[in-house]
Order: sequence, then structure tokens, then C-alpha cells
Amino acid sequence: MHIVKSSNMSQNRRIVIGDVHGHYDTLVALLDSISPTTNDEVYFLGDLIDRGPKSAQVVDLVMRNQFKCLRGNHEEMMLDVVGGPEVSIELYQGWLYSGGHATVASYDSKIPQEHIDWMKNLPLYVDLGDYWLVHAGVNPNIPLQQQGADQFCWIREDFHSSNQAFFQDKLIITGHTITFTLPGVEPGKIAAGKGWLDIETGAYHHNSGWMTALDLNQQKVYQANTFDGRIRILPLKKAIAKVDSSKIMSRRIRKRA
Repeated sequence: MHIVKSSNMSQNRRIVIGDVHGHYDTLVALLDSISPTTNDEVYFLGDLIDRGPKSAQVVDLVMRNQFKCLRGNHEEMMLDVVGGPEVSIELYQGWLYSGGHATVASYDSKIPQEHIDWMKNLPLYVDLGDYWLVHAGVNPNIPLQQQGADQFCWIREDFHSSNQAFFQDKLIITGHTITFTLPGVEPGKIAAGKGWLDIETGAYHHNSGWMTALDLNQQKVYQANTFDGRIRILPLKKAIAKVDSSKIMSRRIRKRA
């Protein structure tokens, strides 16, 4: 499905879209509300697949429209299973348990090599200069050049609990962790921490249902709801909930006690 419209306007937008998780219909509704044109840059933060019913269609849409996309932990899990000559039963079962069943069904058990090769070539991050896009985050205790998929696709509390920004000159935009799982964040809200924004609002989760896109240039948020079909567009400042990193740190300490 091609959804990008031609435009003679000089204005361009940089639009970042959070985790889709196979919810194709919600994504189409979200893109309809955004109406991206050929002048716009559209970025996906990964986790196009798993959990929802139409992962194959989501991947096809992103590929056909030549949208930029990062690799998420769910693409990592899928590639661990189908990206090499040997299949580990343990990895396969882990992927299925994490939502891979729905992905396999959406492909009718036959994932095309074209899609596998495309996922293999997805970058782990994109540096836009003033913004740094990554699926999960970074480890604040390790130099950036020493980090890889284990951090960029999987990290959670080590990143969110940091009390200082990783970059001084750019804001990190992530998905991966559903925002309402962070302290003080209501379902559907974007979470704001020290030098980062998390826009994974839980399109597949029944406590939320919101899929989120962020227009970086116009500081505008677009959201579509998987379960009731609502669409809402609001200024970024009204969509944000600030996260107290000390509460995440104390939660980590309690877990280890």
C-alpha cells in the first residue's frame, strides 16, 4: 500500500513513529491523520512485528513506501530464528511466546527472503543532529562506540534511571518500553526523562491502545487507538508526562534487595 502523497510545498516534517506490533489498521489510520508527503521524512523506531494480527502487511507498507526504520528487539528475535542456517528451538519458542505466533500466521508460515534481508539491513540508530533515534535507549555507563544491539534494542531501567542526559546537544527518541509502565505516566502519554522521550504508548495493550507519531519539526503528536478508533492530534507539551528518574532507581534497588 502506497500512502505517501506528492507535494509541491517546500515545508518538510520529520515524523517518528513508535512501536506498531502488527497493528496494520491502526497504523493506516495514524498515517491517514498525518498525511505524509514526498517532502516528509518518516522514521519507525522498530518493533513493526509480533503481537498484532498483520505484521506482514506492516512490513510491506513500510518497505513499499521506503520509510526509514530501525531494528527493534522483536526484529532481533525474529532474525535470531529465521536469519541464519540453523534454528534454535529455545530461541524459536522464546520468539513465539513474545508474540511471534501472530507474525508467523500473518505470513502464512512463509516469510519471504526479501523481508528477512530488509530486516537484516535495518540500522540500530539514526543520528539526525538535534535528535538521536533508537529503539530502546543507550547504556549511560558504556561509551557509545562500545554499544550494540544488546543495549540499543533491549535496554530499559539502566537507561531510564539515569539522572543526567547522555547527549548534551541532542534529544534521544525511543520506543520499546510502554510509557504507562514508568512511574507517574498515564496511558497514552509520552514519557520525558533526562535527555530522552519515549513514544511507545502501547498500541497492542488493552490498558492503552494508543499508537503514537511525533512530528519533530512542528512539535506535534498524532495518535490512533487500536480498540476504539479514536484519533487525536495535540501539541507535544500537552502530551508529555515527566518521569522522575529517582523513582525508577529506587524501584531497581527494591528488585535487587
